[in-house]
Amino acid sequence: MIKKWFIIFVSAFVLFFSIGVTSSSAAGSQFIIINKANNQLAYYENSQLKRVFKVATGRSPSLTPEGKFKIVNKIVNRPYYKKRIPGGDPRNPLGNRWLGLNARGTWGTTYAIHGNNNPSSIGKYVSSGCVRMYDDEIEWLFNRVKINTPVIIITSRKSFDSIAAANGFKVTPHHGTPTVTNGEILKKGSRGNAVRELQRKLTSLGYNTKGVDGIFGSNTEQAVRQFQRDHRLTVDGIVGPATKKALKSK
Repeated sequence: MIKKWFIIFVSAFVLFFSIGVTSSSAAGSQFIIINKANNQLAYYENSQLKRVFKVATGRSPSLTPEGKFKIVNKIVNRPYYKKRIPGGDPRNPLGNRWLGLNARGTWGTTYAIHGNNNPSSIGKYVSSGCVRMYDDEIEWLFNRVKINTPVIIITSRKSFDSIAAANGFKVTPHHGTPTVTNGEILKKGSRGNAVRELQRKLTSLGYNTKGVDGIFGSNTEQAVRQFQRDHRLTVDGIVGPATKKALKSK
């Protein structure tokens, strides 16, 4: 009987260990670097720099922790418990995706890379410690990264490749300056076809921009603000990811 239970225990241990190894190796080809010096996030896959994003970090240097962490949970539409705002609500400051980090003794419940409902904050030092991204960009990242993906947070003047090498990652050298992905934001002063399409869309929904001229002026800004107000969005007159998503659904 003892021998039988010993065999079951060993088998269970081996199975558990195997699952752990599989999870880690799956994430082994990916890693993320967040550089607070320029508020940029780099995503690497198979030793290559794939994309660079603008992010927002802590309003003071100590708030966003530095070090080497891992993504320990992935949550779609995480509620904002502090103010009892449900997940998916336009008022939710955590946006639509949450990549939790095991930073400072926490387990993905306090620090994270997440979306937000204030796209004008991206690129700035404004958070209480988390790393904010545009909603459409965190969706892209969320769909690719796996649990246990390493995340390096640092303040450095070095290139992403140099930071990666210093942390033991082998990378294929990236020549030239990486293109920083920037969720296209339309705001007062913007011009072009994107603005023209925005004006057409708003007009078709009953929000008067007083013309379709491709120039984002005061009239278009007022129309955007009214649309945002009517749809419980952040009323800032800026067409970022959240407002685009709401317009697209109409």
